[in-house]
Amino acid sequence: MSIRPLLIASLGNPGPAYTNTLHSAGHVVLIRLRDWLTLPPFIKSRPHASGLLSSSPDFTLWQSPSLMNVSGKSVATAWRTFIGSLSDPEEKKAARLVVVHDELELPIGKIKVMDGTASARGHNGMKSVKATLPAGMNFTRIGIGIGRPVSRESMDVAKYVLRKMTEKELKVMQDVAGQVSAVVREMARGVR
Repeated sequence: MSIRPLLIASLGNPGPAYTNTLHSAGHVVLIRLRDWLTLPPFIKSRPHASGLLSSSPDFTLWQSPSLMNVSGKSVATAWRTFIGSLSDPEEKKAARLVVVHDELELPIGKIKVMDGTASARGHNGMKSVKATLPAGMNFTRIGIGIGRPVSRESMDVAKYVLRKMTEKELKVMQDVAGQVSAVVREMARGVR
């Protein structure tokens, strides 16, 4: 085996109302990552919890179809389907889930690679994922910085993350896909 199989999953909210919101930064990055990795167009995949899927022998990208706060079940279904599609026992053992999500605690455009067991720190999507995956499962998170409003009041934070990105913010998020591409390429080679 020369490459580690990766399922790279993005969290965000589905539908036109949430397209290009800060909370859906993971989806924005994943869509652009497809270009960086020269993968085919996304298609809806019923076996993968009806999420959008783009795959090649080296990488599989998957976009969660669920609302952010309840995305765990869809991620777990997509992961089981992905693992089930691998025929080589060594590939199954080496395979890794990578979850790409928005991160309030980072400035816009910064990324942070974390172990999946790291604290969700109030991120309800990550709480859902961690609660649904098998206990002790080793996976990787890539937090995409979206900044934070000055206020820490929950209503202000919700309003902030659900707002549409400005053109400048959208461009920054799309450019972040290059950094994420470098990280996942290293992971696939076993460097990370």
